[in-house]
Amino acid sequence: MADLWMPGATRLDLGDHAPTDGGPAKAIAHITWDVNATAAKPQDLVPYERLRSYFAGSGKAVAPHILWDPFTGRITQFVPANSRSKSLADQAGGTRTNRAGSVVIQIEALFFPYCRVGSTVYAKLADTPCKGWAELQAWVHSWGVPNAWPMGKPDGFTSRRSASVWATKPGWYAHGDVPENNHTDPGSWPAFVTATPAQPSTPAKPKVSLAHVIYAAKHDPAAAQGHTTHKAEVLTVEKALKAEGLLASQYVDGSFGTKTLEAYARWQRSPAGGGYVGTDADGIPGAASLRRLAARHGFTVTA
Repeated sequence: MADLWMPGATRLDLGDHAPTDGGPAKAIAHITWDVNATAAKPQDLVPYERLRSYFAGSGKAVAPHILWDPFTGRITQFVPANSRSKSLADQAGGTRTNRAGSVVIQIEALFFPYCRVGSTVYAKLADTPCKGWAELQAWVHSWGVPNAWPMGKPDGFTSRRSASVWATKPGWYAHGDVPENNHTDPGSWPAFVTATPAQPSTPAKPKVSLAHVIYAAKHDPAAAQGHTTHKAEVLTVEKALKAEGLLASQYVDGSFGTKTLEAYARWQRSPAGGGYVGTDADGIPGAASLRRLAARHGFTVTA
């Protein structure tokens, strides 16, 4: 089941919960637009804390579900997802805009056109860092709201109200597209995050055949200098012995020569290698000692 309260958001429950009416799941995009600025006269962004206090106090009657700061990623949630909130105008006898869906999740982005943060002026919400947007979108989507704009993605401060689309289509709606409302925000909105970045694949563990390294340990020492048998698998074992401090780096060459044989015998005698004594610690790998080495150094032992 989806979370009533967005994970990671600050929870500031205003109470006054009320059910929605059912129907297509919706999310409504707003901006706070608490200051009128222009390109010629930009204004400093209003502090997030001021807007949060407003919605928790004198602005309770118009509080959204979510106050989102796209500059820092801070998010405060005022009512649970399955309750209506009150940021939309709702005329008596009309569509009950704040309840017209299985959910009607309302998002207020802390933004106004030509706000100034530091030395940078932002004309559009989509130009901001949009921190926290991916997580916010994912949570809204978990409530059945598709990543779609039935009346078109916000592009300018316009209104495209269609009562029939509103009544029948799930998805995201601009405040300016909601029936009975006369606002034209948000003007723009960040693009949907459509894919999770690919995670680096975990490299497959190297495989070392017990039979191969036994053969190498019995044949390489008597062969010509530098002779290798099953070089890749012997290298894996030698790298592990080097990591244990038992084999000098110049002998990590893929040849199971006398130095490697001596190093493996030291491994067999060590507590981690099994604590073998006498002829049981002869440097010829056994299944138990090789598996212990593999467990410590990330390779797999096969027959």
